[in-house]
Amino acid sequence: MPYAGTIQGSTVRVLIYLLFAIQLISMGAMEMSGPFWPIHLRGLTSSESVFSFASVAVYVGPMLGIMLTSAFWGRVGDRYGHKLMMIRALAGLSLTQLGLALSSDIWVILILRFLQGAFAGYIAPAQAYGVSIEVPSRRARLFAILQISTNVGSLLGAVLGGLILDYATFFWINIIASALCAICTVVAAVTLPRVPPAKKPPTVNARTSTGQAASVWQTSPLLSLLCVMGILLLARMLPQTSFSLYVSSVFDVSNSVVGLCYGLLALGFILSATAWSRYFEHQDLQDTLQRMTYVVLGCIALTAIAGLTRNAIVFVIVYFAWGVLLGATTPVLMALISKAADSSRQGHVLGIAQGTAQFASIAGISVGGLLSQAYGLQYTYLFVCLAYGLALLAVVALRCRSTNLRPHRAPPEADQG
Repeated sequence: MPYAGTIQGSTVRVLIYLLFAIQLISMGAMEMSGPFWPIHLRGLTSSESVFSFASVAVYVGPMLGIMLTSAFWGRVGDRYGHKLMMIRALAGLSLTQLGLALSSDIWVILILRFLQGAFAGYIAPAQAYGVSIEVPSRRARLFAILQISTNVGSLLGAVLGGLILDYATFFWINIIASALCAICTVVAAVTLPRVPPAKKPPTVNARTSTGQAASVWQTSPLLSLLCVMGILLLARMLPQTSFSLYVSSVFDVSNSVVGLCYGLLALGFILSATAWSRYFEHQDLQDTLQRMTYVVLGCIALTAIAGLTRNAIVFVIVYFAWGVLLGATTPVLMALISKAADSSRQGHVLGIAQGTAQFASIAGISVGGLLSQAYGLQYTYLFVCLAYGLALLAVVALRCRSTNLRPHRAPPEADQG
């Protein structure tokens, strides 16, 4: 890494905690409005068809924007530095939230939500910046910490947004979110040291460089790892649209219990992700995939129990345990993806990974909604089990091929921590 070797270990820890705080506050600011968009949009139109479209597009729009632009912003970050991309993303979040606060036209809101994803996309540059200052052996822990900050921010942001809406209007949710993102922009610009872009290995000419880039995707496990991560995220998102209806209809419980189940999934992830990252951080690709096989089998068993049980307490326990296992999936796979790319292409590769995650989430939400309408709520977790079965096949296939794959990576860096 170009800068990591000059930063003392204690300083790196402080910078990682600072990244955690910035991501927690900025993502929490975004989630303040998350649960309440349908309520706001309901008051902006009397057309049922427009409301139905807008209530989906307001969530899919930012994800689509991130999916389409994250690889591009990653390339820019590789060339000009990832700190600049973090500042750009935070400023984009602040400005679009300000626009959302001032807008009362439903179509302008949908356009702004798309632009929020297209011009913001903070998570990927934050990950790339973290990789540039952290030692390779701790990357799984880094990704776990950053994803924990997103989950904690989402939980706290939704609660804070509800409190604001109880005493004020939706306008103030977006204004406060804009102000918080503006503060994060200033903090990132002032406190985070600039890390010069990593130098690319010398190449003979542009054609050779292009050929080497293509070879990386062909000879490394990058594509297979992206595929595994995408299927796992798709499986996780399948029950998203029908979750509240499923829980309330099958178990006949209050909305507070529905919220508890949903929150426990995130809580399980938050409590376990760092421990999982420590467990996996010294494993090679083959060993990691072997252990990931058991994790996916555990997800299959738990979601099968979730679909079969008619006991609310069992369902609650299963959802927490499922969240614990999810802590061993995305952060660990993101670390493998990062290690399979050299330091000069971290932004591009992590941008592609972020785009893959958004595509998988959109696909999971969409397919889950269609399946629940076509076959009924009672089969929701059967489809989740089947999706995890597909993920299991992908993991096993990658494990069988991994002995012939040689990840393309930069020379080992010195451990500064």
